[in-house]
Amino acid sequence: MSDSLSIQLAELREAFDRSFAEPPARQGADLEDLLAVKVARRRYVLRLRQVAGLVPDRPVTPLPGPVPALLGVAGFSGSTVAVYDLAAVLGHGTAQDPRWLVLTRGAPVVALAFDDLDGHLRVPGDAVVEHTGGRAGERCVRGMVPRPDGSRPVVDVPAVVQVIRGLAGHPHSNEEP
Repeated sequence: MSDSLSIQLAELREAFDRSFAEPPARQGADLEDLLAVKVARRRYVLRLRQVAGLVPDRPVTPLPGPVPALLGVAGFSGSTVAVYDLAAVLGHGTAQDPRWLVLTRGAPVVALAFDDLDGHLRVPGDAVVEHTGGRAGERCVRGMVPRPDGSRPVVDVPAVVQVIRGLAGHPHSNEEP
């Protein structure tokens, strides 16, 4: 065996042994998974960690009432869930026939209806520029994600649930969304 090959093997063995002495690398820990959506022809993202499910074309049974954002109810795995128009909650008026529903994590579970799904984005965590606004719709936006095709506001799903609680007459609920 040549001296250069022996040196190379020794270096590889040392690197291999050293890899067990070092803490494991945290691959993907600093990545943020986002759901790219369109709400009232505006582009947004939702954090996937705040979402329990995504469903297209689910029938919604309308309910009469004083809250225009409440579209009605839909069935999910034997449970009835209130469906709210995300466009109305964000202050963009009511959507015509939103195709997609996203189920929120936590209690109470609600479904948020929106128009179009643009896909999945995975960005570095530090790419999300955090900020909050003042109006109800702006309080639901908790940052921006710069993209080559333009920045997208980040909709904070727990903040949306808090706004919905206020619309439903429960503004001071102590339960976690």
